[in-house]
Amino acid sequence: MSTSTRAAPAVAPPLLPGDRRPRRRRRGGREAAVGWAFVSPNLVLLVAFLFLPLVSALAMSFQDVSSFGGSTWVGLDNYRRLLSEDVFWRTLANTLVFTAATVPTSIAAGLVLAVLLDSAVPARAVLRTIIFVPIVISGLVVALIGLLMFDEGVGMLNGMLAAAGLDGARWQTDGTLAMVSVVVMTIWTRLGFAMVVYLAALQDVPREVTEAAEVDGAGALQRFWWVTVPMLSAPTFFLLVMNVIWSFQVFDIVYVMTGGGPGNDTEMLVTYAYDQGFGPTRDFGYGSTIGVVIFLLTLVVVVLRLRRERAEARPAGGTR
Repeated sequence: MSTSTRAAPAVAPPLLPGDRRPRRRRRGGREAAVGWAFVSPNLVLLVAFLFLPLVSALAMSFQDVSSFGGSTWVGLDNYRRLLSEDVFWRTLANTLVFTAATVPTSIAAGLVLAVLLDSAVPARAVLRTIIFVPIVISGLVVALIGLLMFDEGVGMLNGMLAAAGLDGARWQTDGTLAMVSVVVMTIWTRLGFAMVVYLAALQDVPREVTEAAEVDGAGALQRFWWVTVPMLSAPTFFLLVMNVIWSFQVFDIVYVMTGGGPGNDTEMLVTYAYDQGFGPTRDFGYGSTIGVVIFLLTLVVVVLRLRRERAEARPAGGTR
C-alpha cells in the first residue's frame, strides 16, 4: 500500500516585540510621506494663489467693497445688479460671438495644417516652427503685433490699402471690424496648439485603414472626411473644451487692441470684470461677482469634459 505525504503548511515566523507592524505597511507609509513631500510645494502654491483667492472673490461678491473704505454685506444685491444691467448681457453676447468665431475656425484650420504638414511637404519642420511661434511668445506681444497690423493710423493693413489707392478700414472705430481684428489675432495664437495636438493624434491613425479605403476607391477627400476625422474625435473634443475655456478668459488681446471699444462692441466678460474692479470706480465687490459668473460658466464646460472622458473610459455594456 502506497502512502502519500502532504507537506505541512509553512508557518510565518512570529513578529518580534519591536516589529509588530507589517513591513509592507511601514514601507507604504514611507512612500506616502515621500509622495506628500513632493506634492506639498504645489499644494501650497495652489492654496495660496488659487483656492484662497477664489474663496475671497466669492465672499467679496456678496459685499460692497471699495479700495479706500471698508466692506458692507449686501447679500445678493451685486447679482441682482448684474442681471439687470444691459452692459453685462452685451458683454456676455460678445463673448459668445467671439467663442463661436474663434473655436471652430482655429480647430478646423489646425486640423488642415496638421494633415498638410504630416505629409511630405518641403521645409516641413520650418513651417511647423513658424506656426507654433505664437504659443511660446507672450500674449501681450501678440496683441502689440495685432495693434501694429490693424491700427487705423499707422497699421500695416491700412498702409497697404493706402498704397493701393483705397480708403483705410476703421479697425478701431467700427464695432464689427474691431471684433474681426481681435478674432483674427486670437485664431493666429491658437493655430499652433491645435496643429501640434492633431499631429500627435495622426500618428495613431492606422495606415492600414486609410490604405484599405484607398483600395476601395475612396478619394483623398473621402478618406479624410470618413476615415481620418472620425478617428480624431477625442483630440477634437479636447481642443473644443480648451478653446471654449480660453475664449471665456480672453483678456490681453482685447484690452491692448481695442480696450473693449468702440463703446462696448468688443467688451468681454474678463475685460468687463477688470474695468469694474480696477477701473475708476474700483468696485471690487461687483468685479468679483462678474468673476464668479465667469468661473461658473467655465466650470460647466469642465464638467462636460469630465463626463465625456468618463463615458469614453466606461467599458461597452458595463457600468461604473
